[in-house]
Amino acid sequence: MRAFFRELIITAVLALTVFFVLRITIDTVIILGISMEPSFHSGQRVLVSKVAYRMHQPERGDVIVFKPNNGLQEDLIKRIIAQAGDTVEVKDGAVYINSTRLKEPYIKNPPSYHFAKQEIPANNYFVLGDNRNMSNDSHNGWVVPRQNIIGKAWISIWPPPKWGLVPDYSLSDQLASVIDSYLVNCYIYK
Repeated sequence: MRAFFRELIITAVLALTVFFVLRITIDTVIILGISMEPSFHSGQRVLVSKVAYRMHQPERGDVIVFKPNNGLQEDLIKRIIAQAGDTVEVKDGAVYINSTRLKEPYIKNPPSYHFAKQEIPANNYFVLGDNRNMSNDSHNGWVVPRQNIIGKAWISIWPPPKWGLVPDYSLSDQLASVIDSYLVNCYIYK
């Protein structure tokens, strides 16, 4: 009987340890609203890595979950477009980082608004929803302080057709696409 209770206690301690380690390192977020369409849809569930940014800083193109500054209770999910020291501008249906137009294959529609050129302050990030025209994001005049970032969207876990890693779009990939397109157009028109 003693062996049974000892094994029961060991199993319970291990289960609780695993549970708490997972709660410290991973979180689950349910997407609410349409601001991240077509990448994420309302009701979709995503695992968030809380430790990703202990190993490195957030990067442009990452999809992050963060606590908003404006008093909202729900955490928000958006894509990092610019980081501290970058200049960002939205004009003519495109986003410009440091005066270079981004190619953004993940957006629903090009932005229909204008955002005057602005430099992102230290320890802050400029974030936009992928559904640019239907998102409350940094184009409304706010940025995300580093300390408000909960983690990086990592894996889509629900619904089953959406299972998989959340893709990143680094700035270098987006700029390379723009440069490649430019070079192809130059070659075609020569």
